[in-house]
Amino acid sequence: MKILCIFLTFVFTVSCGPSVSQKKTKEDVERKRECYLVRGACKTSCNSWEYIYNYCSTEPCCVVREYQKPVPKPINTTGDIL
Repeated sequence: MKILCIFLTFVFTVSCGPSVSQKKTKEDVERKRECYLVRGACKTSCNSWEYIYNYCSTEPCCVVREYQKPVPKPINTTGDIL
């Protein structure tokens, strides 16, 4: 009877949580989803105009850098020299 109780306790404690592979798969899916939410793509390598946001399993999530329009220098029209 003791052996049966020990066996059942072992079976219930092992079978309650998700396996390591299921947990890793779930994390990979969440990372890919997060990558797509920031308009990124999971690729083997990023281009120079992209940055690495995070990693989708083994490959990086590449996101295009935002273009920032250059700010023109103000023109001094009064002729004063500073």
